Amino acid sequence: MTDGLPYRLVATDLDGTLLTPEETVSARTRAALATATAAGATHVIVTGRSAPWARPVLDEIGYSGIAVCAQGAQVYDAGAHKLLTSMTLDRRVAQLALAKLEAELGPLAAAATQDGLDGRVLALHSYRLEIGGDLPLQRVGTKAELFGEPISKLYIQHPGLTDDQLADAARRVVGDLVGVTMAGPGIVELLPLGLSKATGLAVAARRLGLRAKDTIAFGDMPNDLPMFQWAAHSVAMAGAHPELLAVADEVTASNAADGVALVLERLYRG
Repeated sequence: MTDGLPYRLVATDLDGTLLTPEETVSARTRAALATATAAGATHVIVTGRSAPWARPVLDEIGYSGIAVCAQGAQVYDAGAHKLLTSMTLDRRVAQLALAKLEAELGPLAAAATQDGLDGRVLALHSYRLEIGGDLPLQRVGTKAELFGEPISKLYIQHPGLTDDQLADAARRVVGDLVGVTMAGPGIVELLPLGLSKATGLAVAARRLGLRAKDTIAFGDMPNDLPMFQWAAHSVAMAGAHPELLAVADEVTASNAADGVALVLERLYRG
């Protein structure tokens, strides 16, 4: 506890955590966040979505703070609609990693997020978009077209392997070249080596004058694991991936049952 607050920084994942299954924030969760911030805590959203895919959701829910996007590659000022920091994945490394994976596993469906606030998401026709909502996606015919401009990350899918199997195989085959994470159903990503939600959150926290010991973190998928390891206290949502459930300091209700609000109400009630 610092300055009389249980935690000065509340870090929440977006999909599957803060957002309901309908991709909104419930009235109860809004009220709980308002109580926490009125008490002096700062709320930071930490999402795997790149800023162009996060922006419409953040605007819709009225979020105007700092958001960590693209698995930590981007720190985004949602109120000013401005990128504060941005890291790219070396395209030559990404192409090499993809080629090595396909040599080992066979053809992969792939997509790439271009760098920048206006960066497009390019995807092969075989790539399945698993995130809901009307998200912009540009289909391309060849893998080479994915690498025409700087990118922040690469998405991969395999026709026969589960997400966990694909992520494990990618770590084994190309883990020395890129970071590998699983962010949700059908969402296995290749990232700049060493990048994670924790590295992005640490950058955001420093800008706010806050530290890991000030932080409570909420999440539901393996991409939240580094953030859980960084924060002072970690909270997994009910139904979270087993990797998170195994290490979380506590488990709350699901995103459909106001799991974030339940914890915040307990911690920040007057």
